[in-house]
Amino acid sequence: MIVKSAELETVCGITSKLPDNELPEIAFAGKSNVGKSSLINGLLNRKSLARTSAQPGKTQTINFYNINKELYFVDLPGYGYAKVSVEIRAKWGKMIENYLHTSAQLKKVFLLIDIRHAPSENDCLMYDWIVNNGYEPVIICTKLDKIKRSQVQKNLKQIKEKLGLVPGTRMIPFSALTKQGKDDIWNLIELSLSESEDDDSELQEK
Repeated sequence: MIVKSAELETVCGITSKLPDNELPEIAFAGKSNVGKSSLINGLLNRKSLARTSAQPGKTQTINFYNINKELYFVDLPGYGYAKVSVEIRAKWGKMIENYLHTSAQLKKVFLLIDIRHAPSENDCLMYDWIVNNGYEPVIICTKLDKIKRSQVQKNLKQIKEKLGLVPGTRMIPFSALTKQGKDDIWNLIELSLSESEDDDSELQEK
């Protein structure tokens, strides 16, 4: 997809009502500082549309980015940051769970995991939430450029085993520096959009 326009359209806080969007939504989930903003900026060829921060836990909202007036990228709050209160962390979790449970337009969920480390308990919980809400998440293994090539397969296997991935789950190593994995991610996004259009056509025919 050629990105002609991308803008932050809606920001939802803990008490906000989620928007009734009519365009397809692609969601990005991951723990604080896993590289969600860098991934979104990389996919959109933007330097700072999604704000990156050296302070984990800064994203406390659900951010809806309108892409080409064709779809939304939905940036979910980073979870698992220890320096915020247990109460706030619980509210962020409820925000994410509520979105996954109620969005009528959500077509694909990408779960970001730092390829350098084994998934955390929060990562495993998030994966289970996504699956239990009826989605088949794609695992984006970020920070690929920060490990040696010889470590990649071993680390991917570790992530797969720790999350207990459903057989057939896609895993895509991604580097914000080299953009490796970018085309694979866009291919999956476009595939999910075309499948959505096919489903809509079938419903109209019925």
